[in-house]
Amino acid sequence: MIKKHSVCVLGGGSFGTALANIMANNGYQVSQWMRNEQQVEEINLTGLNSRYLPGAELHHELLATSNLEQAIKDSDTIFVSIPSKSFEQVVERIAPLLTADKLLISTTKGFNPNRFELMSDILRRNPATQQIGVLSGPNLAKEIAAGQITGSVIASDDEKVRSRVIELLKSKTFRVYENVDSTGVELAGALKNIYAIVCGLAKALKVGENTMAMIMTRSLAEMSRFAVHFGANPMTFLGLAGMGDLIATCSSPLSRNYRVGFAIGSGQSLDSAVEEIGEVAEGVNTLRMVVEEASKHQLYMPLAVGLSRLLFDGAKLDTLIGSMMTGEQKWDVEFATEKGTKHG
Repeated sequence: MIKKHSVCVLGGGSFGTALANIMANNGYQVSQWMRNEQQVEEINLTGLNSRYLPGAELHHELLATSNLEQAIKDSDTIFVSIPSKSFEQVVERIAPLLTADKLLISTTKGFNPNRFELMSDILRRNPATQQIGVLSGPNLAKEIAAGQITGSVIASDDEKVRSRVIELLKSKTFRVYENVDSTGVELAGALKNIYAIVCGLAKALKVGENTMAMIMTRSLAEMSRFAVHFGANPMTFLGLAGMGDLIATCSSPLSRNYRVGFAIGSGQSLDSAVEEIGEVAEGVNTLRMVVEEASKHQLYMPLAVGLSRLLFDGAKLDTLIGSMMTGEQKWDVEFATEKGTKHG
């Protein structure tokens, strides 16, 4: 008899819980590690994660645990679904427990808050295993838990990693596609959070659909311009991890970043908007780092720079939307031209 894969999901948040539940429903042995003992007890006794996925019934064999060492030891595939601010600390904790046969998959969209570094870069620092992948896409966790049809992308240069993740997660409602461009997929997932804030702002200002379409497509241009500079394939941004995730996050009140933008556009301060939502809005942390890197490398990103000035420097709202109309007017799709340009 072929041994079923055993899986550990690190993190008790909404997306980690949704993934753990899919795999438990698929018949795999799944443990979900979290620090909060009350949350562990609630999941194991009631089959609910009421804080992050209220109303979603979890599979009865999904085991929540606060024993990190045991969870890692018992698993051959590890999904790291930890917020970016704690990601590095948790990965350093598990490093001594890793072995060459274990697969590591990051599902976190963001950068290391301490330096310009992606989550997969943190995973690759461990010497034990280099079987590493990135899972990203238009994956609003509450919809996944409700059984809404969803697509995602597993990116890795290791075919075994891609195949394993597809095998673990495929279901009637969750479809995983492959990509070898980890850099592009991961940067897309991190960058789109910035533009979800912009779109939330715009929606609060009741801009027209033409304007929303323009903001989203110019956002995609900025994202791909930035990512290609760091080695990504521009075509990645036409897929689920790029355009797909951008559309979902920029259109949905389920997106934390969109809600932060909407609250600010409705007159709230950044601090009160973040406090009201009560969960991490990765785009706020990402914005500072991306604008700094864009300046360092002379990358033209008027929307990101405009949002940064609004949130951190006291600029007015109309200057953000106006930046699209007053910036240097160049190519629509710069990668489709032979000439190309740094501006757009």
